[in-house]
Amino acid sequence: MKHLSVKQKLTLWITLLMLLLSTLVLGFMVAVSSSVVTENAYDQLTSAVQNNLSGISRENGSLKFSEGFSFTNNGVYTVIYSDSGALLAGQLPLAFPEGTAFENGAIRPVQGVDDSYYALDLWLPFGWQDGVWVRGILPAPDIADVLDDLVGIALLLLPLMVVVSGLGAYLLARSTFRPIGRIIQAAEAIGEGRDLSRRIGLPPGRDEISRLGQAFDNMFARLEASFESEKQFTSDASHELRTPTAVILAQCDYARKHAEDPAQYAQAVEVIERQAGKMSALISQLLQMTRLEQGTQRACFEQADLSSLVEVVCTEQPAFPKDITLQADIQPEVEACFDVTLISRLLQNLIDNAVRYGRQGGHIWVTLRREKKDILLAVRDDGIGIAQEQQEKIWQRFYQVDASRGSEGGTGLGLTMVRQIAALHGGTVTVESASGQGSCFTLRFPAENRPEAAGTAG
Repeated sequence: MKHLSVKQKLTLWITLLMLLLSTLVLGFMVAVSSSVVTENAYDQLTSAVQNNLSGISRENGSLKFSEGFSFTNNGVYTVIYSDSGALLAGQLPLAFPEGTAFENGAIRPVQGVDDSYYALDLWLPFGWQDGVWVRGILPAPDIADVLDDLVGIALLLLPLMVVVSGLGAYLLARSTFRPIGRIIQAAEAIGEGRDLSRRIGLPPGRDEISRLGQAFDNMFARLEASFESEKQFTSDASHELRTPTAVILAQCDYARKHAEDPAQYAQAVEVIERQAGKMSALISQLLQMTRLEQGTQRACFEQADLSSLVEVVCTEQPAFPKDITLQADIQPEVEACFDVTLISRLLQNLIDNAVRYGRQGGHIWVTLRREKKDILLAVRDDGIGIAQEQQEKIWQRFYQVDASRGSEGGTGLGLTMVRQIAALHGGTVTVESASGQGSCFTLRFPAENRPEAAGTAG
């Protein structure tokens, strides 16, 4: 049995079960057939005698029979006796013993010379002390012949039923387990790393196999997304860390050569520290973005006062370079369901971006308001702006409008994370900008956002 497939085991067990059931049914039919045949004979005899009983009368001392009366009906013999036992009318079967005693209302077996009979006697009175005996006689059916016929039919039909049930079980098992084969093939292909985009693709349904296939497809999709995120992280980290790593190594060599000159040594250490800080910030942002994409770090939604949060973030900003000033226009008591940490990060990224590309003596305006069911959070600046052809590129990882400003602390991941956080809140972030006229980034998301409504950004 252990070498058989589940499909073969299921077919075998159903076939054996059907064979056992058929055997039990046949045994039950044989067991009850004798009593059923006897009961039918009793009913047949009783019905014939009672029907004839109403057709007997006596006029002027003579018996009269109605048109519906029959001495032989459906195998039942009807004979009439006087109260003293003399035969008055009818004919006995040849082998029925004469002189059989009368028993009013009782069906009993009577053994003849060669055959057996069932007899029923009923007393039909015509007065207080006058009447006749009406006897019904039915040859006892041959139980052996009935059993032979029954067994013959059973031996013909039951094997056919077993074969049909076994074939049906096999076809059902094959159609049921065919999707399992597709699941195995897809799992093996993904396990060998050949095709992470492969899906089982079972048609939607509510049965267990369809739900299993859908669960596997969802799992495969998450595996693919996780693998792609890992590849993206590896590619981004190796690409972006190459330059600061090279700078650190060069500065280490420079510091070793000028170890006796404190000023140059301190300068080299400062460069190393700055590049290490840049690497640390880059790795931190890449890890957070990857965790959000893979779903290992989920948004923690809570009902909170967004007005207070925006006000705190704006108030706690350090002194901006280039004499940039920040002005806030915050609608009070704007309640929403959001992740406090992620929205704080989003707002900080937009402010940092506005500072990085701002003008000397420029301005930043932060606006918060509620419009019906949506929250609008906007950060506007009067900086260098973004050309129309670059506005779709700014959401890409590590893309910078002005690469020369990369030394000012930007990693090129801020706006990518902004869009990712907006997607996690079921919202969108848009930009309105023109070269030399500043930029305005606007976040719009539903105030009644719920965790189940937010997808995974990617």
